Amino acid sequence: MKNLLILIRNKLLCVSYIFLLRPVLFCFDPEKTHDFITQVGVFLGHHAFTKWKTKLFFSFFHPMLEQNILGIHFPNPVGLAAGFDKNALLTDILPSVGFGFEEVGSITGEQCEGNSKPRLWRLRKSKALAVHYGLKNDGCEKITSRLKGKNFKIPIGTNIAKTNSPQTVETGAGINDYVKAFSKFTDIGDYFVINISCPNAFGGEPFTDPEKLNRLLKEIDKKETKKPIFLKISPDLSREQVEGILEVCKHHRIHGFVCSNLTKDRKNLKIKDNINYFKGGISGKVMDDLSTNQIRLIYQRTRGKYIIIGCGGIFSAEDAYKKIKAGASLVELITGMIFKGPQMISEINRGLMFLLKRDGFHHLTEAVGTE
Repeated sequence: MKNLLILIRNKLLCVSYIFLLRPVLFCFDPEKTHDFITQVGVFLGHHAFTKWKTKLFFSFFHPMLEQNILGIHFPNPVGLAAGFDKNALLTDILPSVGFGFEEVGSITGEQCEGNSKPRLWRLRKSKALAVHYGLKNDGCEKITSRLKGKNFKIPIGTNIAKTNSPQTVETGAGINDYVKAFSKFTDIGDYFVINISCPNAFGGEPFTDPEKLNRLLKEIDKKETKKPIFLKISPDLSREQVEGILEVCKHHRIHGFVCSNLTKDRKNLKIKDNINYFKGGISGKVMDDLSTNQIRLIYQRTRGKYIIIGCGGIFSAEDAYKKIKAGASLVELITGMIFKGPQMISEINRGLMFLLKRDGFHHLTEAVGTE
C-alpha cells in the first residue's frame, strides 16, 4: 500500500512539474532560475516544518539501497553532483528532497566570480545543459566558516578545484591553491573530491598530465585527514590517459573516482541543438555513454579496487542501474532533476529497488560491477 501511494505521489508530482512548473521556469534565464531555486531551498531548509513537508513530498528509502562505504553511511546511492550547490547553501534541505549524499562546490582557494555572463544554457532537444560558470564560488574561507560545526544529515563531499585565475596557471601556483582549499576542509564533510577536470577555467586541465598530477597528489598526501579522497576526471580522456592517471594514483592516497565531469566534445552525436551559440562543457544525456564507458574501464582495469561515483546522463532508475552494473557504487545527477523535477530522486531509488529484485539481488552492493 505504501509503495502504491509513493507511486501515485511521484506520478502527480512529475506531471505537475513537466506540464505546469517547468514551462514557467524555462521562460527565464537559466542562471536566474537556478539562483531562485537556491533561495527557495535555503528558506525550506531553515524551518523544521518545511523540511518535514518537503520530506513528505519527495523522500523514499529502502534497506536494499543503504551502503557503508569507506566508513561512511549512505542512506541511498543517489547524490547531488557538484556544480549545483556551489556555496554549500542547501545542505539542510537536500536530505528532505531524498538525496543520499551531496557534493558541494567546486570550492577554490580564493573567491571566484567565474566567467562572464551568459554562462548557462538549456539544450532542450539534447536534454542537456551547456555550462560555462568557470568555478564561481565564495572561496574556501567563507564556505568553511558557514559549515564549521554543522551537523549534516547525509554525507557531504567537498569538491576542491583551483581558482579560475591567470595567477593559478603556473603549476606550482595551481598546486598551492588546491592545497589551501583542501586544508580548510580536512575536518568538514565526509569525503574529498579533487576536481582536475573543470573545462571552463584558465589553463585548461593541466593535472590530467601524470607528472603534474603526481606533484599535486604528493602535496595532498602531506595533509592529515581521515576523509577518503576521490578524483573527478574528464569524460573526454583517452584510454591511455585514464590508465596514466590510474598508474599515478596507485602511489597516492586516492580511494575512488567520480566519472565524470562535463564533456567538451562538440562532435557528440547526441547533441541535437544548435551548438554555435553557447560555450563551456555539456552535461545531461550527451554524457550518458561517455560516463558509463569510463566507469567500466576503471572498474575492469582495477578489478574493483576503487569506489566509483557515476555522474552523467542519469534521468531514470535504468540509467543509474546501468552505471551501477558497470562498476559504480554511487551515482550523482543535476541535469535530470532540472528536466524531470525533484521527485525524480525518489523515482530512481524506488526503481532501483525493483530492478535489484527483478535480477535476484538482495542488496545494491551485489549488483556493482556485474555487467
